[in-house]
Amino acid sequence: MSRIVTRSVPSDAHRQLIATGVSPLMARLYAARGVECTDDIDHSLGALLPYESLKNIRQMSGRLADAIAAKERMLVVADYDADGATACALAVEGLGALGAVVDFLVPNRFEYGYGLTPEIVELAAQSNPDIIITVDNGIASVAGVEAARQRGIEVLITDHHLPGDALPEALIVNPNQPGCPFPSKNLAGVGVMFYVLMALRARMRVRGDFAGRPEPNLGSLLDLVALGTVADVVRLDRNNRTLVENGLRRMRAGRMRPGIAALFQVAGRLAGKANAFDLGFMIGPRLNAAGRLDDMSLGIACLLSRTEDQAMRLAQELDRLNRERRQIEAGMQDEALAVLTGFEPANRHSLALYRDDWHQGVVGIVASRLKERFHRPAIVFAPGDEGEIKGSGRSIPGFHLRDALDLVYKRHPGLILKFGGHAMAAGLTVAEHRFEVFRDAFEAVAREHIDEAALTRTIETDGSLATADLRLGVAEELGALVWGQGFPAPTFDDVFRVVSQRLVGGKHLKLRLEKEGLGFDAMMFNRQDWLPDTIRAVYQVVANEWQGRKELQIYIEHVTER
Repeated sequence: MSRIVTRSVPSDAHRQLIATGVSPLMARLYAARGVECTDDIDHSLGALLPYESLKNIRQMSGRLADAIAAKERMLVVADYDADGATACALAVEGLGALGAVVDFLVPNRFEYGYGLTPEIVELAAQSNPDIIITVDNGIASVAGVEAARQRGIEVLITDHHLPGDALPEALIVNPNQPGCPFPSKNLAGVGVMFYVLMALRARMRVRGDFAGRPEPNLGSLLDLVALGTVADVVRLDRNNRTLVENGLRRMRAGRMRPGIAALFQVAGRLAGKANAFDLGFMIGPRLNAAGRLDDMSLGIACLLSRTEDQAMRLAQELDRLNRERRQIEAGMQDEALAVLTGFEPANRHSLALYRDDWHQGVVGIVASRLKERFHRPAIVFAPGDEGEIKGSGRSIPGFHLRDALDLVYKRHPGLILKFGGHAMAAGLTVAEHRFEVFRDAFEAVAREHIDEAALTRTIETDGSLATADLRLGVAEELGALVWGQGFPAPTFDDVFRVVSQRLVGGKHLKLRLEKEGLGFDAMMFNRQDWLPDTIRAVYQVVANEWQGRKELQIYIEHVTER
């Protein structure tokens, strides 16, 4: 069951935006997303929040500057997702350009699990580093930091995840750590590392470390920042939109690294027209496939490639892994739905599923698909270490998944062996033989904290789109802007007459719609059932390009009969 609501538009902000020259349509869309004035849509690099308010940034930049001067060996330890991969490549490239002796290590998720564990420290010690720098992980690595200290290795932590009850004894830069006044709490891991590099360059400038040599252009790294920020699905507040917009500009201008250019090619996308959709749904998944099925070192190597040939070879392997990932995911999703045959959503507030032949690298994607289908928080488990299973969960608005797991952890000591995450996504480990106990305990927490209204899917739209605005120019303008998590792409809600419809590709509807006497081409993907003669449609407008022709097309996301 779904409920369609129209986003509210604050009238003062709407009027202010129009008064400063913003079109009525764009003023309405911006105001509905919290934009109050044109300063809020200034995405120049000068509009970035200053780094100085990040807690410990001054100390960390000073320590790194000293380490570079002393030629101390640095080892970057990264997470194995797209954010971790881009943050790692950013750290290696940026620190290297600033003169550091730097290498990287990324844990294989199937052998070592997540974060800076004592086992990873043992592996890292083989490289004899003086300093370990974590990117996109480390805030929960209390034992790992202690293991490094005992070996005489210093740890510097850059992360963006929520901290646990105890912090590691290390220098930490993380906007979400206690006492950090940085205004944006939404930086991705790659964004945090970018800020560290900016602070480090400024510190080295003051010290005179660039005498006789040019300062590195950190702006050249923004393609990595944009990719990691969008792929990690962090909230696109103004600061993150600025990072993403400037990274996309570099891509469109052809000024991206060979690895990202190759990923665009294997995905069949034009980098000259790069947008946030490309990064989130085409490039990011190919990079993530390495960490899900193989080893993220492959993805990082692609991002660090110096030549087009090397980049293309690695990008093609990532593309192959992504196709394999999709096949595994499709099979697991079919099996999960088979388990749920006869499932009545009204009887449960949550979903938790496990099979001993499921793939650990794909459980998060399947959980996301189940969450979308049933509008329930979902956790999917696969076998982990002997006697253990590892789960990945996705949540719905209004239900903080990490906090829910924390409640289960405290109420049932020993049930959850370890966990971490944030409001909408989390991971955990439990003993295999206690899966049913966890499933019931999680359901109990869900019933306490999710009311009936939250279990009804709410589809937010921007209301009706005037027929005069149903045109290619509007679609092109919207398509060029940065939309994403927390700043959703515009969707509209209108009644159309269905003039014609046919099935294409065996599973998609191609339509001709009519509104106020004008006809429009439309698509509804993954819909095989015929639509009635009149529909109420939730849709986006797209500038569709095919065989050199560009035309307006309506992409229908949801329909109800009239």
